[in-house]
Amino acid sequence: MTDAEPGSSLRVVLADDHPLFRHGLRQLLEQVGGHRVVAEAGDGQAALAAVGEHDPDVVVMDLTMPVLSGLEATRRVVRDHPRTAVLVLTMNEDDNSVFAALRAGARGYVLKGCEGAEFLRAVSAVAAGEALFGPAVAARISSFLSGGPPGAQGAFPELSDREREVLDALAAGRSNAEIARRLCLSPKTVKNYITSIFDKLQVAGRAEAIVRAREAGLGREGP
Repeated sequence: MTDAEPGSSLRVVLADDHPLFRHGLRQLLEQVGGHRVVAEAGDGQAALAAVGEHDPDVVVMDLTMPVLSGLEATRRVVRDHPRTAVLVLTMNEDDNSVFAALRAGARGYVLKGCEGAEFLRAVSAVAAGEALFGPAVAARISSFLSGGPPGAQGAFPELSDREREVLDALAAGRSNAEIARRLCLSPKTVKNYITSIFDKLQVAGRAEAIVRAREAGLGREGP
């Protein structure tokens, strides 16, 4: 499969845990857009199975789904089916969600409140190999990029401020107990933050996370 030509009929998988919403998208894609919905999925795991079976041009992916999140499903689609484009369609417009989806490999990111024409343009654009973001999302990306190189303060935008603090302390060589005392958190909460950090950064463990963080300028203050 190659990038689709503009205006061509596309094979699409819909991944969203709301059947009624999927029904509306199917009607829009097939009756207005002239595309073909080859499968629907109500969770991330089912979305992966549908992609493996149908080899679609585009997956329209919600981020918040049961069994397997849309974010993790996006990572796996991009890894295992690189010629299938992922278009995120979600209610989430916070910076963490936007940048996490981009790092996962999504080619487009639009919000569920967008107009039908905007959604159809996004589907065609990502299938053609372009990157397309809704106006609100594009404004966030522009605002981030206009700040110049991220440096330590802007590193890892997919992390929350608290997660970045924990990672900074981790990179400085502090133990979980030291991080808990320094940030006035319980050891269990610190452990939960670290697990979340590993997932968002897609690292295998503490050592890899520390290397990534130090390369980005974190952990400069020693223990």
